[in-house]
Amino acid sequence: MLTISNNVTLADWEIDISQIRAQGAGGQNVNKVASAVHLRFDILSSTLPPRYKERLMALSDQRISKEGVVIIKAQSHRKLELNKEDALARLKELIQSATQQQKVRRATKPTKGSQRRRVDHKTRKGKTKSLRGKVPTS
Repeated sequence: MLTISNNVTLADWEIDISQIRAQGAGGQNVNKVASAVHLRFDILSSTLPPRYKERLMALSDQRISKEGVVIIKAQSHRKLELNKEDALARLKELIQSATQQQKVRRATKPTKGSQRRRVDHKTRKGKTKSLRGKVPTS
């Protein structure tokens, strides 16, 4: 069982975890030990509340396919158990991040002082740059 929040949990049958061989450097041990983990989670056929499903499907995350399957590959640890825990933690983090409300942005105007400072800085820069020109020879 994976606990997402106080009233939302995912059963073990909803999450498909398979062992794969890790990629990258590691010598002979990498070639003979399947310690990396592929986690697959189907959003649409899960028991998540509809609000969670809508938000997850609306995310533009590369880990979520068009069909609504979350695919997470964990291979940062040498032990299979640690990679499983890492993959489950990343799935939990992804679902929790989708459910958080974004703060509404209100447009503001720059203050008079900041506008004045900006223009003063531009004029000072312009004067500095104008002095970089060729020196008149007479």
